[in-house]
Amino acid sequence: MSNPNRENNSVSQTSVNTFGRGLDRSFVEAIVREVITSRLFSSKLNQETDDNNICSFTPKLVVSISARHIHLTNKDVKTLFGYDELKKMKDLYQDGFFAAEETLMIVGPRRRMLPTVRILGPTRSETQVELAFTDAISLGIDPPVRESGNLEGSPGCVLVGPKGVVELKRGVIRAERHVHMNKNEAAFYGVKDKDRMMLRVSSGGCTTTFENLLVRIGEGLKLEVHIDTDEGNAADLEHADKVELIRSNYCSVAA
Repeated sequence: MSNPNRENNSVSQTSVNTFGRGLDRSFVEAIVREVITSRLFSSKLNQETDDNNICSFTPKLVVSISARHIHLTNKDVKTLFGYDELKKMKDLYQDGFFAAEETLMIVGPRRRMLPTVRILGPTRSETQVELAFTDAISLGIDPPVRESGNLEGSPGCVLVGPKGVVELKRGVIRAERHVHMNKNEAAFYGVKDKDRMMLRVSSGGCTTTFENLLVRIGEGLKLEVHIDTDEGNAADLEHADKVELIRSNYCSVAA
């Protein structure tokens, strides 16, 4: 008795061989060229579509003045206020961050002081004080310009709270101007984490371009530039007609 499967396989093989013998070589080459050309065109079209989608996406740009403030550790919250958790006063623009009800006095060399400096939450792994240049002059401190969290070699100060005092050996910096963004916004500008951009603030006779704006990319972040009070006042940000992030040879966005 014959095996039906063997018969079917034999018929299929015969059909393929017959089909192969019946095709003209030039006809096969023409088909191959057509398929390759079609795929190359499709790939180019998809790339152009992706590029158009990136540049047609217009993220909302926010520029905020970051006034002097303090970040505390859990331990220092307990020491300065006598309890474990900061009390939220209001949310900040970036999700998960807030201005606390609590404030502290900062004491610098020769007992110069800045009273009622706001604390921002949540708590961090190391206490940090961020000042503008004029704040630092007022305290008699010469802090370095640093990315937030880079405290190596920075000067310290004394923090005075209602329940205690903390003496910092380091932690006072001038936070360098920076821009927060998520991955989609980074794709729009064609930048990666730690790149540098420019911020142009158009405001009458005070139009200013800030260079070396540090790019900080993270999941869930919103497009927001942080400059300090000295920079904001110099550019008259409050009365600005337009603010614009700039990267050479790529898209820019105005708000």
